[in-house]
Amino acid sequence: MPARQTRFAKYTLLLATGAIGFAQTVLFAILAPLGREIGLSDVQIGSIISCSSLTLFIVSPFWGRKSDKWGRRRVLLIGLFGYAFGTLFFASVFQAALYGLLLPSMALALLITTRVGNAIVMAAVSPSANAYMADITTVEERVKGMGSLGAATNIGSILGPAIGGLLAGISLLTPLYFSVGITLVVATLAIMTLPVLAPSLKKTAQPKLKYTDPRLFPLMVAGVLLFMGFAIVQQTIAFRFQDMFQLSGPATASLVGISLMCCAGAALFVQLVVIPKLSYRPFSLLRLSMPIMMCAFAILAIAETQTAYLIAMVILGVGLGIAGPGFMAGASVAVSSTEQGAVAGLAGACPPLGFAVGPLLGAYLYSIDSALPYWFALASYVVLFAATLKFNVQHS
Repeated sequence: MPARQTRFAKYTLLLATGAIGFAQTVLFAILAPLGREIGLSDVQIGSIISCSSLTLFIVSPFWGRKSDKWGRRRVLLIGLFGYAFGTLFFASVFQAALYGLLLPSMALALLITTRVGNAIVMAAVSPSANAYMADITTVEERVKGMGSLGAATNIGSILGPAIGGLLAGISLLTPLYFSVGITLVVATLAIMTLPVLAPSLKKTAQPKLKYTDPRLFPLMVAGVLLFMGFAIVQQTIAFRFQDMFQLSGPATASLVGISLMCCAGAALFVQLVVIPKLSYRPFSLLRLSMPIMMCAFAILAIAETQTAYLIAMVILGVGLGIAGPGFMAGASVAVSSTEQGAVAGLAGACPPLGFAVGPLLGAYLYSIDSALPYWFALASYVVLFAATLKFNVQHS
């Protein structure tokens, strides 16, 4: 493939993974007020995200295998177009429920069904994009290429709820339609810029890594808990704002958007400006991030003003900005060059698993006490931080 064509293909893959990262998390800003408006409980609202995240965790390996048989481009387009049309079905269920055409129980069943169906096809994007990147990069470029895809996904995941909250000022369903538009634009770009690569009819046996591999297990545990803590905040912060400040649905979503935009801005600043100047090794970055995020959780638990919450979200963004690169790079350097593809699959499963557990757990804890989710996240990080001090991780 010519160098210019390869460069455009890489940019398109970054946009595709960023768009899906955005799509996976845009619901966090609007789901709480939307769910409450149609009569769902906090735990029922959390179950929608948890079910879809668990689906992503389960079906991603399936699409990776299909990309070997059907070709990377075809599977990538299935994921992008599948998300767009699936989200339209999901939004239509919410619209019908808002019009009073569905009972809460029926709406919940249809919302979970459509969101899980959406997740099944959306899961095709990440493995096909990673496999495509592997096909068009040399061995020397591969780690950097995989890392850039992970960074694009993380940025999209942070910006999703932030921008979604701001767009909710128009209507609570506007963020969903906006994400559909972005995904359709990226899918069209993919058709134009991604050449068709021959399906991989023969594959060299890939290394079989396990989550329990002693080189990776501490990182896998840390990764799941890190993303679980962030998911708890994303799921419950809208409940917290609406209940504490007695806000309407759109006002709640807007405040959530502002707070998550502050978090995203801090994370991006750290990743673009601070991280390149630090000489810490990957696992040391994880250790550094934990006390920072613990401080954010403590403020979230006791804050009583909007300013205090915004400060907490900025601190949380700083912690996430340090933790994200530490986690992805730590997984990469912990194994050999021949195991990069396998370790990328394991590391990529940690965020969906964290987001499968976090929203449901956060909503349940919130139903007991509004500050409990943040105290729980703080306690989890204290235990994790203490454990990492004893971990002997390669290249830490």
